[in-house]
Amino acid sequence: MSTNNSVIAVTDADQYNTLINAEKTTVVLFTADWAEQCKHVQEALEELAKILSNKLQFVSLLAEKFPEISMKHQIEAVPTIIFFTKGTAVDRVDGVNVAEITAKCKKLGGSVAGESLEERLKALINKADLMIFMKGDRNAPRCGFSRQIIEIVNATNVPYETFDILNDEEVRQGLKTYSDWPTYPQVYVKGELIGGLDIIKELKANNELETALKG
Repeated sequence: MSTNNSVIAVTDADQYNTLINAEKTTVVLFTADWAEQCKHVQEALEELAKILSNKLQFVSLLAEKFPEISMKHQIEAVPTIIFFTKGTAVDRVDGVNVAEITAKCKKLGGSVAGESLEERLKALINKADLMIFMKGDRNAPRCGFSRQIIEIVNATNVPYETFDILNDEEVRQGLKTYSDWPTYPQVYVKGELIGGLDIIKELKANNELETALKG
């Protein structure tokens, strides 16, 4: 199973037992390659791992490949997340509930040392000269507005990064307040909010888009 380095893919039962008995609390995703909804949760864990890997470790396990483990934990459907502290299951989330998974990870992992939400939002906004906060990502937009904005920006050939707000409820709600802009997608150039789809369309119509996106 392909995975980002921040989420460990289990290859055998011994490795699994070692991981869940570790000092760090372990977040285990019971998943299946064929289930599209699992991909969404996997992506959410990869984002969480970036900010919580100092407190938690993140693991994915193919439920059908390890039937004995799945039966032991009463996995009836994928995705299911189980949280382990030194080998003991302390919590779980059944199904695709990214907001609940995020909240539980942050509760178990504690807040990231010294990093407030505002600092995190500033860092994300400045991650690239052109940042787009959207539903889904550049390769798989998850709403019509996000799809349109990616098509328009792609046509300019200006390099950019995207952030999937569906994977992080804290960012999704916090950015609305931070930027005083209630909807998504949101486009930032060099840390400054340009606007949403309507503004991008307006800039394009006035032949000002490429200049605006380059800042």
